[in-house]
Amino acid sequence: MPNWELKHFANAAAVADQCAADCLALLASPSARKCIAISGGRIAKGFFISVARVAKERGQSLAHVHFFWADERCVPPDHAESNYRSAAEQLFTPLDLPPQNLHRIRGEVEPEGAAREAEAELRRFTPTNTAGQPVLDLVLLGMGEDGHVASLFPSESEDVMSSQAVYRSVTASKPPPRRITLGYAAIAAAREVWVLASGAGKEEALRESLLPSGRAPLARVLRERERTRIFTDLAA
Repeated sequence: MPNWELKHFANAAAVADQCAADCLALLASPSARKCIAISGGRIAKGFFISVARVAKERGQSLAHVHFFWADERCVPPDHAESNYRSAAEQLFTPLDLPPQNLHRIRGEVEPEGAAREAEAELRRFTPTNTAGQPVLDLVLLGMGEDGHVASLFPSESEDVMSSQAVYRSVTASKPPPRRITLGYAAIAAAREVWVLASGAGKEEALRESLLPSGRAPLARVLRERERTRIFTDLAA
């Protein structure tokens, strides 16, 4: 049996809507704090819009949820390329979420320092597993045409990919190049990891990632976890 669950939908809107519904179900109990890490990208914007809409319709509060980032571009928070800005516009502002629950990565400062700050902030709110990694309740990832997730790209060496750093600075193979990302070990430690795979030209990357011998970053994430859920409109 594969260690991943593939959920297939007709189009990107359906992918975003179902992921949003499942996420709100996961976050339904306001009695316990939840810590989740979110990503950027086109499909993420649809997810944010769906979460905000459905939460408003249901009257569901997310005041107990703390938001962290799977990755961030090294730009100010008001920059068009900022993952924080996208989430703020589509999710945080519409739901009037508490500012103290939004733990953004400071992309406007020196990357190595920002990565250290982001790790320290995450550790303040999460338990630690036996390997010393912080344990998020949920990590939401997109997937690129080359199979990259967060800002983990295929060009990295095995030594770099094996790093136990919670957050680390990276040079991406697509603009903007300077970024900060969660590492593989931190993603593997999460209680839930969900992947939103949608968009033209990504079919081959998804198929390759599902192979036991796959070499894409998503393939590595899948191998390092007991279970990962994939929401997609791609032919896999």
